[in-house]
Amino acid sequence: MKKNQRTIQKPAELEGVGLFSGSAGKVRLQPAPANAGITFIRTDLPNRPRLPVTPDTVSSKFRRSAVLGDNVEIETIEHLMSALGGLEIDNLEVEVNAAELPNIDGSSRPWVELLRSSGIVDLPDPRRIHVVREPIAVSDNEASIVALPSDGGLTVSYTLNYPNTPIGQQHFTLEMSDENYTKMISPARTFCLQSEAEAFIQQGLGKGATYQSTVVWGPTGPIENTLRFPDEPVRHKILDLMGDLATLGAGLRAHVVALKSGHNTNMRLVKKIAASFGEAGQLQAKPGGTLLDVREIAKILPHRFPFLLIDKVIELDGYRRAVGIKNVSFNEPFFQGHFPDQPIMPGVLQIEAMAQLAGVLLMRKSENQAKVAVLLSLDGVKLRKSVVPGDQLRLEVETIKVKARTGEVFARATVDGQLVAEANMKFMLMDGQ
Repeated sequence: MKKNQRTIQKPAELEGVGLFSGSAGKVRLQPAPANAGITFIRTDLPNRPRLPVTPDTVSSKFRRSAVLGDNVEIETIEHLMSALGGLEIDNLEVEVNAAELPNIDGSSRPWVELLRSSGIVDLPDPRRIHVVREPIAVSDNEASIVALPSDGGLTVSYTLNYPNTPIGQQHFTLEMSDENYTKMISPARTFCLQSEAEAFIQQGLGKGATYQSTVVWGPTGPIENTLRFPDEPVRHKILDLMGDLATLGAGLRAHVVALKSGHNTNMRLVKKIAASFGEAGQLQAKPGGTLLDVREIAKILPHRFPFLLIDKVIELDGYRRAVGIKNVSFNEPFFQGHFPDQPIMPGVLQIEAMAQLAGVLLMRKSENQAKVAVLLSLDGVKLRKSVVPGDQLRLEVETIKVKARTGEVFARATVDGQLVAEANMKFMLMDGQ
């Protein structure tokens, strides 16, 4: 099912101590509009520097992730980012008056509860999704991580191994959803071995850690603590991984399989995924502009008047997404016989217009340029609102899956920001004559 972008309804605040620095900090979460992304703001510094979260601005540090700006950074962002990824919140401003986010109880559950209490709301724009079609892998000594194609949403599998310790080897696999993340991942707390904790203290790290906010494992088990899950460590590794994946700035359709992976390996995978989607290139017209006019569209599609139902294409994002425009005129040929006294654009032609835009998108690939996209099937078709003369139909299609002979897209049409039609479409890519 197609999802829209999300933000929060009202501001929310949280205070606590940073895990590594031990410094007190206050965080204020603010709603943000569609396509704004996640932005951190250092309110304790002059000019309140803004640090947008992207694969290029986030870096791994020792056992934590940080967002970087010009001579400024905010550390240990992964638990908040994990909550945002788990709840599929795409747009937010995060005001922070310290260089490190509060650790609270060492999990992302406090962030999940804070976000839910502030109200999670949908925005008009569809959520961007990166669909992994070929394996993308990273390895580093004993650690490895790979993103594999998936027919569903996001599934994460993680295996860790602490031989000769009470932790031992653990494995966990989960298909992500708001509910699954909240119940099965968000309560899992950060952890370390007692020997590691002693080394951190000698290095001046972990100043904000306690036995309650960090599960410290001694020779016989957790010290002064009780596990929330028998396999809490591997679940926390998935929590951290979800935080790193959230820095993509888009949802992810993939099965991510990790072995002993940490923030450094996670972020290398994120950057590699982002690069794979950047290779196709993004083309976008200026507001009100035209990327492909009707003559250029006719070079791609076999359709001609009166059955060419796209006036222009205003955005092409690689092979993933396209936006087109159909201006609905009173002079449309179909209005002469379709409710002529009360003209309404036939729903099947709205579907056809979306299908034609999908054809433009699918035919962009060089190996498909000599082919024709023939509609095979429709699923989840919904006609929400009548389209009448004078309306401008904004068509949006996003690729779900493309193989050698078939393609699948999700399509939607809006008028003045209101949804009028949507459908999942499958195409046969046939050789042209």
